[in-house]
Amino acid sequence: MANCRDPWLPWVTVRHEYIGHRAYQVPYSVAVWDIKQLIFEETDFPVTEQQLVHNGRVLDDRVQIGTLVPTGSPEIRITLEAKGLKGGGRFGQTTPPLVEFLKDILRRYPEGGQILKELIQNAEDAGATEVRFMYDETEYGVESLWSPDMAQYQGAALYVYNDAVFTTEDWNGIQEIARSRKREDPLKVGRFGIGFNSVYHITDVPSIFSGEQIGMLDPHQTLFGTNETGQCWNLKTDMKEITELIDQFAPYIGLFGSTGKTIKDGSFSGTLFRFPLRIRPSQLSYNIYNKEKVLELFESFKADADTVLLFLKSVQKVSLHLRESDGTERMLFQVTAGENPDDKLERPNSLKTLGQATDSYNNGVPSSTVTCATYQVNIETQDETTKETQRTTWLVCNGVGGRGLCSDLDSLADDLKFIPTIGIALPLTLIDEGKEATSGFSGRAFCFLPLPPGEESLTGLPVHVSGFFGLTDNRRSIKWREVDQWRDPAALWNELLIVTVIPRAYFTLIMEAIKRIQNKTDQDFTLSPRGTYGAWPDPNRIKPRWKPILEPLFHDLLQQKVINTLTNSWIQVDEAVFSELDTDADTTETVISYLQSSGMQVARVPATVDVVLNSYMTGPACVNKVNPSLVRQVIRKAKHKVSSQEKLLLLEFVLSDRGYSELIGLELLPLQDETFAAFSSSVNDKDAIYIPSEEFPRSLYPGLEGRFIMEGIKPSIMSSLKDAAKSRVWPLFCSKVEVPPAKSGLGHPKRWSRL
Repeated sequence: MANCRDPWLPWVTVRHEYIGHRAYQVPYSVAVWDIKQLIFEETDFPVTEQQLVHNGRVLDDRVQIGTLVPTGSPEIRITLEAKGLKGGGRFGQTTPPLVEFLKDILRRYPEGGQILKELIQNAEDAGATEVRFMYDETEYGVESLWSPDMAQYQGAALYVYNDAVFTTEDWNGIQEIARSRKREDPLKVGRFGIGFNSVYHITDVPSIFSGEQIGMLDPHQTLFGTNETGQCWNLKTDMKEITELIDQFAPYIGLFGSTGKTIKDGSFSGTLFRFPLRIRPSQLSYNIYNKEKVLELFESFKADADTVLLFLKSVQKVSLHLRESDGTERMLFQVTAGENPDDKLERPNSLKTLGQATDSYNNGVPSSTVTCATYQVNIETQDETTKETQRTTWLVCNGVGGRGLCSDLDSLADDLKFIPTIGIALPLTLIDEGKEATSGFSGRAFCFLPLPPGEESLTGLPVHVSGFFGLTDNRRSIKWREVDQWRDPAALWNELLIVTVIPRAYFTLIMEAIKRIQNKTDQDFTLSPRGTYGAWPDPNRIKPRWKPILEPLFHDLLQQKVINTLTNSWIQVDEAVFSELDTDADTTETVISYLQSSGMQVARVPATVDVVLNSYMTGPACVNKVNPSLVRQVIRKAKHKVSSQEKLLLLEFVLSDRGYSELIGLELLPLQDETFAAFSSSVNDKDAIYIPSEEFPRSLYPGLEGRFIMEGIKPSIMSSLKDAAKSRVWPLFCSKVEVPPAKSGLGHPKRWSRL
């Protein structure tokens, strides 16, 4: 009865608190007594001591299973009660049936585009350079099959190809679903663990064709015999059977380089997964798949395809294909990662450096530094449906923490089988020069591949961050320590990565960007000097979990020459004078030019960088700003010649903050004879400067033209000069500005009106 392979037959799931779940597929005519007999064969509990309960009712041994089948479901759930299962006798823990185990994975791991990413990760772990997905509508023959039950899996399927060949470890690993190969090799971040098993959302019978073997998996254990979860054929030793079952193996011929000759030669130089779509509900899943749902998977993948290859070391191309029922095949979409056109060896050399650092860490070689390597990646996507091609350029810095950098990190690495590796990617082609920031860009978290989009994967950084992070069970988000999980080692590991390895890699990325701009050797390096500020984190935008990056990052960064002046020099923060002046103001150009000609290094930075400078510049160093006080100091020291028009603009600026006491000695007071007098604290009448009025025009005072304020100066300047004359705030007045007195007939002053 258990060998019956009719997919329409019901499943009986027997539950008990000690023996777990037992599942049997039986004909409708089977009686309850027969189910008890099956339980006896597996558990040795006498049939007479068993009691089966369904919906609260004890079942009579003569009741047929068919009478219990619910409408719309092929599964019957029954509870087992038995005296022999309590107290003395057989005792021990059991594992759930394979189907139940996989169903639990599917519940925790939602379907969607992440399934395709997991298959890309498997290919990356295997060292493949290319991955192809193809939806195949072909209906293959059903005459020569392993069994008639295989006919339902000869139709439409999703294929996944990569150009690496399965190793013996891979064949073993894909059968060990409860244990990822990651435990043996930390670099294999997703090898056939929960990620691969997410394909059961799509199919009931996944198969693999790689090297010399073709293997099929059957978690329902109905196709290949009782308790048999799969079947494998060797192209050399089983060629007779493969040749006889022509229809059974036809789906593996003529796809991605697999020809009939390939099978006859006994080896396929790649790996081909075939996932026949589930066309009717099964015990594993009620999820039905069709062409529309597969294309939805493709669209989901395309949404962030431009970043999928960003941090991968091996896979450089992923494409989506469609094969029509008539055999016509066409590519729908493709994404490729290209090398730096000006330095083809840059990326390979960087990966070699990182590989050596990883080996050193695994071998316990002491090092208290982070080994960083930076390279450029050009990502191109081609959408054949819309006929659109998009290109983005990234600067990627990867870092590997040394053993000895942090003792707690090392201890966790040994326990978790993790490696302290980090990647930071800066988008060079998305920088908005007007805003000095990445336009419409939101930094996300990666664990080699992008984590599913959503609030949890957003960092608030202007870069993407990838790391060997500890993830939640469903591999959809990074673990963080919570009140009830404060000692979670994976969560603690993540927090230590953030304060140790990430800041150093981030620092290296920014410094490398500046270096490349300075060298100008990379013609394809599109970032401008001001664009480098777009790589600086904005303290007001970064998510709380990621804020610990800021202190160590800016501690190192603000000691370097990271400020670009208006004359395109790179200097340290304490060497710069920062301008926040309105670039449209008439005075701005003159003020900046005067400061520069006086030897000052003037720079202009975005508001976000200004926030950083004010928040993280510590110690004796200060952030100098262009302001009237600074300009007054420079004018007093420099005393170099400028034009009359420039002096008027400088005067307007130094008056703008009403710091009148600091005007003394500045030769900026404009006179009618087109000369400029110095502001003075003298109270002698001979030093007085006069401002004419309607009542007392300058024409009434011949011979004093050189003592009058220049006519036609801006009203705002004149108003400020009057305010300066009226001010009595300081003991020494900065200048003496007077309205001329009315003359008597004898030419002597009749009355002084001192302002």
